[in-house]
Amino acid sequence: MKEKNAPSLSYPEVVFLSFFGVGFLPKAPGTWGSLAICPILYLLGYFKAPFFVFIPFLVMATAITCYIADLTQKKFDLHDPGWIVMDEVLGMWTAWIFTLGGDQSLISLVIIFALFRFFDIVKIWPASYFDTKVTHGAGTILDDIVSGIYAGLCYLGLHYLLPSIT
Repeated sequence: MKEKNAPSLSYPEVVFLSFFGVGFLPKAPGTWGSLAICPILYLLGYFKAPFFVFIPFLVMATAITCYIADLTQKKFDLHDPGWIVMDEVLGMWTAWIFTLGGDQSLISLVIIFALFRFFDIVKIWPASYFDTKVTHGAGTILDDIVSGIYAGLCYLGLHYLLPSIT
């Protein structure tokens, strides 16, 4: 079933927020969005991209995405539609940052993915607050940033307790 007021990919902001159309894949768009960024994160880890670049980039990308999400949701009379998956992309990126300086293996990425999806679905406070109480575009995006932080912290805990696995 098509989502009410779902715009088409003819709008650049829709292309961006849906991560180049990934958000329009059938069934579980959040999972698709989380998976879509994984090859990029894996390559960045493989090539040992410098850590100091990611924090400012992530902060700027989050702020810009919140703004674009707010404008787009107002334009199409929507609130946190499923096709917006840039929040999952940024949330996964946030979680992935916690693996920097350590092992950048495929297993680390799989663990980060599983932890992020868990926290994104469960929405432990304050993620639940952003998800339900913040109606601005920031609410659409920031719950996933919080979930990414939780996933990253859990990854660090697993890495400390079970270094041979992570």
